[in-house]
Parts: sequence; structure tokens; C-alpha cells
Amino acid sequence: MTRCIRHAAAFCLLLLVALLVNTARVQVVQAERLAGSDANRRHSIARYAQPRGDILVDGKPVTGSRDSGEQLRYERTYLDGPLYAPVTGYASQKYGTSFVEHAADDVLSGRHPALAAFPLWSDLTRAQGRGGHASTTIRASMQRAAYTGLAGRRGAVAAVEPATGRILALVTSPSYDPQRLSGNSPSVTEAWQRLNSDPSRPMLNRAIRETYPPGSTFKIITAAAALDSGVVRDVGAATRTPAPFVLPGTSTVLPDEAVGCEDASLAYAVQWSCNTVMAGLGVKVGLQGMVDTAQKFGFNDSRLRIPFVVSRSNFDTDMSLDQLALSSIGQFNTRATPLQMAMVAAAIAGGGDIKRPLLLERTTDATGNPVSRTSQKALSRAMTRATALRLRRMMVKVVTEGSGHNAAIPGAEVGGKTGTAQHGLGNTEAPYAWFISWAKARGAPTPAVAVAVVVEDASAQREDISGGGSAAPIARAVMEAALLDKGGR
Repeated sequence: MTRCIRHAAAFCLLLLVALLVNTARVQVVQAERLAGSDANRRHSIARYAQPRGDILVDGKPVTGSRDSGEQLRYERTYLDGPLYAPVTGYASQKYGTSFVEHAADDVLSGRHPALAAFPLWSDLTRAQGRGGHASTTIRASMQRAAYTGLAGRRGAVAAVEPATGRILALVTSPSYDPQRLSGNSPSVTEAWQRLNSDPSRPMLNRAIRETYPPGSTFKIITAAAALDSGVVRDVGAATRTPAPFVLPGTSTVLPDEAVGCEDASLAYAVQWSCNTVMAGLGVKVGLQGMVDTAQKFGFNDSRLRIPFVVSRSNFDTDMSLDQLALSSIGQFNTRATPLQMAMVAAAIAGGGDIKRPLLLERTTDATGNPVSRTSQKALSRAMTRATALRLRRMMVKVVTEGSGHNAAIPGAEVGGKTGTAQHGLGNTEAPYAWFISWAKARGAPTPAVAVAVVVEDASAQREDISGGGSAAPIARAVMEAALLDKGGR
């Protein structure tokens, strides 16, 4: 009898050991895999069991949370969703997060370690703290001016502060309301499918994710290369540019829309956007010189984050001379995001320096105590200060006496450059209208803002769809808002 009891006890002990081993295997070895399993809803239930922290513009929330009463309790809400969608992105129970919602998700959701009252206990229990907030660099007045100016037309606006790199406006059009994607109902799936199948691509952030041929706005970079390399020493001197100008190695004649471009000076060529002069200067600078200058401005950089990914702007590194000539006026394979071209304008306004673009300025807990802060950093020196000063003077003349007169602001110094970028097979589609600019208030030591505008679907006569006709008034509205924010002009 005693022997049977011993055997039974040993067997029970063996079962207990096996149970403990299996529990350890599940809790330790397989914990991460089980926690991440699609079948495990505990994480999702906990994630949406409390309101999400807010994204702030000018210190005020542009997001919120709604109690749905469902198992996944709190859904994201948006104030002026289409206006701020290129900044906030979406926070969807079904499709995840994007843009600032994604970049600051650990703080907004309350999962950041700094938000836990008792970090060690929270690690053991995997409890979430109260959601914190994410402060952006966007200025509400400038964002609205850009959005209103585009008026639903396909295009984008990017505005930055030259001295700091802070992004003051980031607008894309047409836009969408991210609140349509917030919940978990069939209507969310329908909205997702409808938005993704829309030919106007409202979910595409054109300001940072779409690249366009920059057209004549790229001539500012070519002018910088010509000045820094010594190809041009006197901006008022004749450039010995023939007319007609034949692309090197071909029989193709490059036309000029402006008059008086034959043998024109660099200053005249920038003011009236002479294709022939700028293409010729690009060839004289040479491939390596043009590549080096473009890269100093930020082209060919695939590492740019704001903190989310910005598409790479392109300037080819291997071209024939005729291709180089076209690339030097922003055509051929040259492509840029609106943010990249805002950085170009900012480099001129900032004396040659380019600051790393900054959108997410800081995160805090729910009571305002800091969690993290993004530091301002220099990205590169695009040109010498002397070159930047000369280009500033030329860009001012574009506005006061040239093709960019629609950007003029009384009482302020404004520099600009128009651009009309051909595209489509055989350049048959309506050109893109570009305008890049900067503005300085009267008596201010430095420019307050640099802006880039692109309008895709300008449907008018060519002289009206140029950057001066379609894009410059939008840039002017954004610059006026910036100057008013700075205390007047």
C-alpha cells in the first residue's frame, strides 16, 4: 500500500513539474510570439481602453477621442481632419497609424516608459500609462492659408522657417478626413477601399511623398553652382549664350518662352527664366559640379526624416551633356518634393545653410511634463554666403520686376522663382505650376519663412498656368500669414 502511494506521489510530482515547465515555456519562451498573434485581442483591447493623447498645433489639440462603447472602446477623432491630414496621418483600429500618429504612437497611446508612474511594475503587468501629447511645428494660420489657396486643386505646399528648419505648413490637395478610418466597422473598410481607389489619390501626401519635375525653380540651384564654381563671376555680364541654343550632341533646339535671352546675363536669366542661358551654364559647370551642388541642397538623399520618411529627390549622377542641359533647367529625370524645394528657398534665405526639416517638436505627458524634444540640426552648407546674398537679390528682382510679381507683399521683402514643369508623353499634358519664395518683414534681421508651391492641374493658357499665375498667389497668402504671426510687416 505504501509503495503504491509513493508511486502515485511521484507521478503527481512529475505532472506538477511538467505543468510548471509548460507554464514557463508559454510565459517566457513563447510569450512574445503569443502576444503578437493576430488571435490575441488583449493587446488591442488594452490599447483602445483609454483615450489617446492629442496632436497639438499652436499648442491646441487637433485630435480627440470618442467613447464608442464597443470592445475596442475609444476611437480617434479629428478637428479639421482634411486640413491637418498630411501632418497627423490616421490612427485606425483596423489599418494602424501613419505620419505623426505613427511617429509618436508610443507617447500618444501611453506605452512610452516615461509615462508609467511605476515603470518596473508597468513592465511586469504590461499596463499602459495615460496617453501623452505630441506638439508639432505647424502654424494654424499658415496651414489654412495654404489649404484655402489650393482650393481643392491637385497640388501641395510646404513652408519652413529658414533659421531653424521648423516646418510651418505642410498641405496636400485633395485631402481626406482621417476620422473615416478610425473605428472598426464595415464603413471603415469601405472608406479605406474608396480612398485607395480614388484616381485623385487623396491619401497621398504630395508635399513629402510625391516628386515632380521642378522645372525652372531648379534654375536657382544651377545659378548657385555657376557662382560657386566661378563659371559666372559677374551676374550682370553677358553669358555668351547662342540663340538658337542646340542641346549638345544633338540637333534639338531648346526654346525660350521669355524674350531677350540671347547672350543674357545670369541676373536677367533668373529674372525672366531663360532656358537657354541656364542650360548652357549647367553644361559649363559640368556634371560633377552640378551633382555636387544638387546634393548639397538635399537631392539624392534617401535618409531624410521629419520624423517620417520623405521621398528622395533626384538629380542623375550619370548623364550625357544634352541630358545635363535639360536637368539644369529642372527637366529630364530631375524630380523634387515640394518640401525639398522649400529647403532650396530656405537655403537662399538662410545665407547658404540648410537646416534639417523639423515637424515633431516635442512630446509630453498628459500634464505637460517633457518626454522628448527634437533638436535643431544643420543639414549642410549648400553654397557660400556671398552666393546666397547674390541669389537673394536676384530672387527679389523676380518679384519686383519679373515673372513673380503676383507674390509681392507691400512693406515686406519677398524673393521668388517661378517654374513651369513639362510632363507627360511628348510634354502633352498641362504643365505643373511651381513657385518657390521667401519673405522678410520690414526691419527684421532674417527672413521669416520659405515656401514651395506646386499646382498639378492648372487648366488655363500657358502664361496663366506658370508659377507666377497659379502658384505665386498661394505662396503670397502663406507668407502673409507667416509675417502676421511674426508681429506684422
